[in-house]
Amino acid sequence: MRLEDKPLLIDCGSGVLSRFPEAGVSHTEVDTVLLSHLHLDHVADLHPLIKANWLRGSTSMKVYGPEGTEEWFLKVLDAYEYLQEEVDVDVIELFPGEAFTPDGFDCEISCTAASHSVPTLAYRVIGEDGEFVYSGDTEPSRKIIEFSADVDLLIHECSFPQGMKVTNHTTPSTLADLLEESDVEIGTICLTHFYPDMQEHEKETINRLKRYFEGDVILAEDLMKLEL
Repeated sequence: MRLEDKPLLIDCGSGVLSRFPEAGVSHTEVDTVLLSHLHLDHVADLHPLIKANWLRGSTSMKVYGPEGTEEWFLKVLDAYEYLQEEVDVDVIELFPGEAFTPDGFDCEISCTAASHSVPTLAYRVIGEDGEFVYSGDTEPSRKIIEFSADVDLLIHECSFPQGMKVTNHTTPSTLADLLEESDVEIGTICLTHFYPDMQEHEKETINRLKRYFEGDVILAEDLMKLEL
């Protein structure tokens, strides 16, 4: 996301580094990363990003994440001795209920616990132009829906199509059930984190949620741009 024309990255999974040019962002601009959790598909490009920045003379990075982030980060860095003395990475571990303002940004970010197999944080970002929530990976969570009250945009995972029995993730039907039970106001819901099983289920996914949600429902795509 861009705040005051400065990029702030939420999660850094495989392919993020190579997508920066297509998104019109120089990777050396990125000096702040929020991690929702430490599963590979959300962190795989963090160390490559730090290395790429170092090769261009940018060595400082702040990484925010849940409990365990510092230990994980240092263990991976230990495998690359040549980088250890070259980069200056400040890892800040967050706990549900905390709020902070990252250096260089005019915004407030708060977090709450998602319901996943490892410690996972959902983030709420309040900036000049609006507010949004990023759910991270989660089972259906009333806490996250309530955390999203009155936001302009909720970016929520929807990993598998309705009817599939899954744990640790959300489907259209389980998210729709939460929305039906809730009276929380949300402007737009953007669904993301699709596994291959979601292909060809796009229309039914939107229709399922629209039964209980009056706002817009959109499906995330690579390089999609959303403005608040």
